[in-house]
Amino acid sequence: MNNAIRTEIFTRLQAANPHPTTELEYESTFQLLIAVILSAQATDVSVNIATRRFFPTHGTPAGILELGEEGLMDKIKTIGLFRTKAKNVIRTCEILLEKYQGEVPADRDSLEALPGVGRKTANVVLNTAFGFPTIAVDTHIFRVSNRTGIAKGKNVVEVEQRLERLIPKQFLLDAHHWLILHGRYICVARKPKCPQCGISDLCEFKDKTPIGK
Repeated sequence: MNNAIRTEIFTRLQAANPHPTTELEYESTFQLLIAVILSAQATDVSVNIATRRFFPTHGTPAGILELGEEGLMDKIKTIGLFRTKAKNVIRTCEILLEKYQGEVPADRDSLEALPGVGRKTANVVLNTAFGFPTIAVDTHIFRVSNRTGIAKGKNVVEVEQRLERLIPKQFLLDAHHWLILHGRYICVARKPKCPQCGISDLCEFKDKTPIGK
């Protein structure tokens, strides 16, 4: 795939969704961080259901510490790995209060030092909250990048590096959201919705789903 085709792909994605953003619900950078920590191996829908139980009343580091680990587990028990996630969230809240006056740091090293925060989570926060042109490669973005030919790679780090290098600069800030939403709703894992896809004529995927299937 050449740069002209990549530019056309993102031009179309931008036209279809000029202001893409995460589907996680949050009202502060801290709440975004917690929601992303909880979203590991869980859907955004399930995370939103859980966070609605405590964000309105305990949506700050101090508020979550007031809930305590047991109280938090009770709120998020519908999410996978909720025990481990509760431990990580409690410790993250403690660190934010001890080291950052309750604020979320805006650099990768500090973010990745927080319990439950890996490269992907840090990338989401850096991009969505702080406006860095980072791309958090999840299963959807990995699939879309390889299928379409936008940026092929054998692992998520390889795909991330190639996306950041190959995506035209004017689209880089929002590329994460366009790709994840495209993978979530159109370029799905099984039986991709190629007849509904606005970029199917530019896509290199050979086994496209035919019209009427």
